[in-house]
Amino acid sequence: MAVSSCLLGAPVRYNGAHSRDRFLTGPLSRHVDWTPVCPEMEIGLGAPRPAMRLRTDGHLVTRDGGRDLTRDMVALAERRLPELDEIDGYVLKSRSPSCGLLKLPRYASGRPGERSDGQPVDHDGRGIFAALLLDAYPDLPVEESGRLNDPVLREHFVERVFAQARLRAFFAADWRSRDLVAFHSRHKMQLLAHSPEGYRETGRIVARAGGRPRADLEGDYRRAFTAALAVRAGRGRHTNALQHVLGFLSDVLDPTRRHDILTAIDAYRKGQTPLTVPIALLRHHAEGEHFDYLATQTYLAPFPNDLLLRNNL
Repeated sequence: MAVSSCLLGAPVRYNGAHSRDRFLTGPLSRHVDWTPVCPEMEIGLGAPRPAMRLRTDGHLVTRDGGRDLTRDMVALAERRLPELDEIDGYVLKSRSPSCGLLKLPRYASGRPGERSDGQPVDHDGRGIFAALLLDAYPDLPVEESGRLNDPVLREHFVERVFAQARLRAFFAADWRSRDLVAFHSRHKMQLLAHSPEGYRETGRIVARAGGRPRADLEGDYRRAFTAALAVRAGRGRHTNALQHVLGFLSDVLDPTRRHDILTAIDAYRKGQTPLTVPIALLRHHAEGEHFDYLATQTYLAPFPNDLLLRNNL
């Protein structure tokens, strides 16, 4: 997994400081291998260095306008991005003119009618390296550090990263159509929770798998799978997925246990309890009843438990 170097504590920011992120360097670091990247350092700027800004014409320049770094950044991306083809996610430094994803200030480029008072023209910018990354890997889970402070966005990003890792490992192996059926079967409830349409689309691809060229089948499934999981699951869709899981268990549960699970699902739906509560009950009963189809559903354990996600109300 790739990450802006400063988020791991490297003193590479423009002022020689770092932006160490406790979640990335703490809980998540126990489960991923980091590939640190600092575009500014890799084009030879050093730290500390002059501050940079984005212009409305897409150029990246030093704040005083004395140096245009656009060509250097593009050359770096052309060289560096192909080396990242096996990563499962990327965390970028927010508010960085090279790495920020969203709402970066853009400054006048000298076009007629643009303000010339030194203030931003708008806040519609995206870091130049980040933009090139997304162009190269449109299906890659990518997030910026500031947004990971939101527990919902953090959970969604981490879930996508671990799903991407499973998908990459699967297609890297010597798979056959029947293996794709098994892979898809394990992910059905997870796909349903994120996108019912994506759930149906991936199902149609798998149903037509027999006899298709493997490259075509892999490409179609990859696109549909990643697109489905890119949709953030809300409380309503989680509730629907939880009820689907319970439906498989209903025939083997006595009325008391079924009522307990229904009560937990309803409490989650009303925002009175976190998702971990009904998930824990469903997982416990699926394993206790030796219901392998449910016990192996990635929806019940999409990432390691010690990351302490799914606990927000």
